Amino acid sequence: MTYDLSNYLVIGVSSRALFDLNKENEIYENDGLEAYCKYQLDHENDILQPGTGFALIESMLRINRIDKDQRRTEVVIVSRNSADTSLRISNSINHYELDITRAAFTGGEPVAKYLNAFDVDLFLSATEEDVQAAVESNVASGLIYDGPADNKMDPLQQIRIAFDGDAVLFSEESEMIYQNQGLEAFLEHEKLNAEKPLPEGPFAKLLKTLSFLQFELNSNYDNGTPPIRTALVTARNSPAHERVIRTLRTWKVRIDETFFLGGVSKDRVLASFSPHIFFDDQHQHCDAASKLVPTARVPYRKNETDQR
Repeated sequence: MTYDLSNYLVIGVSSRALFDLNKENEIYENDGLEAYCKYQLDHENDILQPGTGFALIESMLRINRIDKDQRRTEVVIVSRNSADTSLRISNSINHYELDITRAAFTGGEPVAKYLNAFDVDLFLSATEEDVQAAVESNVASGLIYDGPADNKMDPLQQIRIAFDGDAVLFSEESEMIYQNQGLEAFLEHEKLNAEKPLPEGPFAKLLKTLSFLQFELNSNYDNGTPPIRTALVTARNSPAHERVIRTLRTWKVRIDETFFLGGVSKDRVLASFSPHIFFDDQHQHCDAASKLVPTARVPYRKNETDQR
């Protein structure tokens, strides 16, 4: 019987998002593909260190252990490595006992065209070209930043995911007004449209899926700590916060913690929340946050960038 991935929350992750391959990537960029391949083959049995996305992936896979009768998440390695150079990645996956059995190794070819074939709901990569192409294919995608020096998180306690609002959970419509017309026009627009739900952004579906998982899993978890916790960390404040609250009500989704910062830096709030990953659309926010917590930037689609 065919295994239908559409029934699961599927995360596609590149090898460089899952493991620390910065040294190997430098060899590739400085010395070329042949030198990179030789290095990987020579170090085939050397276990790779965890990368920025490792803690999130490890924790998401542990969801499958909560209710042994029902599997809910799948992870697929989607990498430009060739099959020949992939064994070091496979060996490292086995070493860390990650329950990952599916992979696409494209031998240098772009990977985005294969994401829909695996029903990927979220794609994480350290290659901007692949993330941008995935966004153009309507796959929720994040460009992983190098993580903080101490990137160790306890995967057994709780999966924590933080989102920015505009251009991430919600569409870029209001963000465009702010960027092009300024704060006053943005606030007036949001006040006039307070009761009109915000259009869905690239990560709306993921949030809804996580909210559904929370509802399902809470009934199967008896130790008092819910397995998933989410946060919205946005620069919005009053009166623009009302539209956000009404939108979430309309979507019937649960967000556990919500921060309306009104221009206050996001870093300290994120450090306190301590997410396995934070998604934002602005490089300046991602750069600052990445020093403290695992972070990924959500690119705009090309036609949206042109409008900006």
